[in-house]
Amino acid sequence: MTTKLKLQVGFCSEKGLKEENQDYIGHFIPVNTALLTGKGAAFALADGVSSSSEAKQASQACVTGFMEDYFSTPDSWSVKKSGGKVLTAINNWLFSQSNQYQDISRGLATTFCGLVIKSTTAHLFHVGDSRIYLFRNNNLEQLTTDHRIHMPGKQEYLGRAMGIDYRLDIDYKSLAIEIGDLFFISTDGIHDYLSDKLIINTIKSEQHDLTVLCEQLVAQSLKNGSLDNVSCQAIKITELPSQDVDEVYSQLTKLPFPPELYEGVILDGYRVTRELHASSTSQLYLAIDTDTNEKVVLKTPSINFEDDPAYLERFQMEEWIGRRINSPHVIRTIEQTRPRRFLYYVMEYIEGKTLDQWMSDQTEPDLTAIRNIVSQAVSGLRAFHRLDMLHQDIKPGNLMITAEGLVKIVDFGSTKIAGMADVSTPIERKELLGTKHYTAPEYLINGIGTTQSDLFALGTITYEMITGKLPYGDKLSRLSDRASLRRLQYRPISSYVSNIPHWVDKAIRKAVLVDPTNRYEIMSEFESDLRKPNPQFLKEEQLPLLERNPLRFWKSMSVLLFAANLILVYLMIT
Repeated sequence: MTTKLKLQVGFCSEKGLKEENQDYIGHFIPVNTALLTGKGAAFALADGVSSSSEAKQASQACVTGFMEDYFSTPDSWSVKKSGGKVLTAINNWLFSQSNQYQDISRGLATTFCGLVIKSTTAHLFHVGDSRIYLFRNNNLEQLTTDHRIHMPGKQEYLGRAMGIDYRLDIDYKSLAIEIGDLFFISTDGIHDYLSDKLIINTIKSEQHDLTVLCEQLVAQSLKNGSLDNVSCQAIKITELPSQDVDEVYSQLTKLPFPPELYEGVILDGYRVTRELHASSTSQLYLAIDTDTNEKVVLKTPSINFEDDPAYLERFQMEEWIGRRINSPHVIRTIEQTRPRRFLYYVMEYIEGKTLDQWMSDQTEPDLTAIRNIVSQAVSGLRAFHRLDMLHQDIKPGNLMITAEGLVKIVDFGSTKIAGMADVSTPIERKELLGTKHYTAPEYLINGIGTTQSDLFALGTITYEMITGKLPYGDKLSRLSDRASLRRLQYRPISSYVSNIPHWVDKAIRKAVLVDPTNRYEIMSEFESDLRKPNPQFLKEEQLPLLERNPLRFWKSMSVLLFAANLILVYLMIT
């Protein structure tokens, strides 16, 4: 039987010598297996800054907000993105509340330590001087760094906290975990009054009952003279998700491959009409839902990969992706209401043509139509990016255009999901890159892509819609190292088409620059620059040829000098 993540937790919090307890502790371990797998378990501790009269409200809002909102973020997001987005929102709320008070001492400020344990990885979020420790192999390691500012005269001030500024600088780190690991989270009312040796000895003697462990450490810190609130939380890893490839393969093959499909066959209530497309990796069939008479597309896996767990995982992930994206510019995956007996999934049927076919039908570039296509593709890609996904295979064959001109992105076979990358697996996951002519150079060099990589592919398609060519010819597909990358030369659109504005070419060139950091940061900027001139591009157009294109200038000068020499020689002879 496949095991899952299992944890033990204990905690204790006391006000100590203070009038009220301004610390707050929280944790949530999902009972639902899917939620535990997709989001993990979360633990948090906050210590309200004592100089603020609203410290208690701040710490409570921080912990409860993190617990509630983290699990509300898309499961396609990475833990880092989910935690960062949530904490940024909480920080902004705390700071905005503080601004309501003229007296700065009434602000809402607190330290924060957050721990998310997902799959076989621990993710730490930290700001302030509360701490997260790891106890492993009888050693205690402090995983966080105190954000304290040391002043002359042995005075110390808190350098960072939640709620003191709209800008939030929060530490993040991740580390692999092992069975038997124990994480210990504490406020400064605990660790400032206990030595590491004492904490280690207490853990060794009481790690089987984590509540008793925390109670003893709280009591000992008060006995040692702690003047602050005293709070701590302990989390122990007792089981980790199975890393046995046979067990994982068994889960992936719960549903058998479909039988051979042909016209008239009914599969789980879908009557097959005809085959639409077949490749070495999958088949697409047009079918009719016998309950609704709706035309749909069935995608079935290729029998060639029935013993390949990586392929099976990726195929099933395609449906997972499609059911999470809701955009008119992305093909819709249909949720099935009838029991499913075989491995396949259902998509909407799009009556139209691919962008490949659309381009072959064009006699000359129509900028208005091209801008409309790009604008819709940008909307579709943003639906992926909002969910922390990269499509990674944007090409003309994966853009469908209906008779009404609606553009839809299809095929999720190469899509990378940040949230799934946080889940460890014994399956060797291979990065599936897109078609070589549209694949961004950074993929070919180091295999790491960003949203700018999808932009590169879209920019390449835009160039091709105008010229029928590729911006770097076929040289991109032959890249092998960084040296060959530096030799790539963009060919201006004017080399092929004369009636395209210079600023349009500049926009496309920026979208397909070799260095991803120099491309547009957001796709809407590219879309905007295709529609109206970017003032910077107009300024560049007015520059002298020597500044705009030194190579062309000196080539022209060489030709002129050569011609002048010929004339001079002719005059001397005659």
